[in-house]
Amino acid sequence: MRIQLLHKKLIKKKLTISVAESCTGGLLAYNLTKLANSSKYFQMGLTTYSNQAKIKILKVNKNIIKKYGAVSNECCKAMVQNLSKISKSKINVSITGIAGPGGGSKEKPVGLVYIGIKKGKTLLIKENKFKSRNRNSIQKTTVSNVIKIISKII
Repeated sequence: MRIQLLHKKLIKKKLTISVAESCTGGLLAYNLTKLANSSKYFQMGLTTYSNQAKIKILKVNKNIIKKYGAVSNECCKAMVQNLSKISKSKINVSITGIAGPGGGSKEKPVGLVYIGIKKGKTLLIKENKFKSRNRNSIQKTTVSNVIKIISKII
């Protein structure tokens, strides 16, 4: 139900949105475009899954990834700031994390997901530690959180 409300708000307020996703693999873009007339607000969805894609397409400095990792506050911030320059959307979202079931570590466990949202001059980077070890659940929870956050800030 929440996506329908966001859909109506975005159209009513004439806001545009673009997303750069990693661990959610396009699920946010899918949710933002599944309703008719989403072309009124949705501008672009990039699934920059590999580090190479983050560097080549989103122009994330390779030293950020080398120093902090692709799953970091710093990478998420660079992703959303650079997406904002590319897309010119009013709202930009970046997601990077570890959806599992493998790939986690003690420092960066499965369920660690960073969400970046840039609206105008406002920049929010949110670190989440989702408890589930289920990949699908982590992806869905991430998308649901993004929709909640955007609904609140517009």
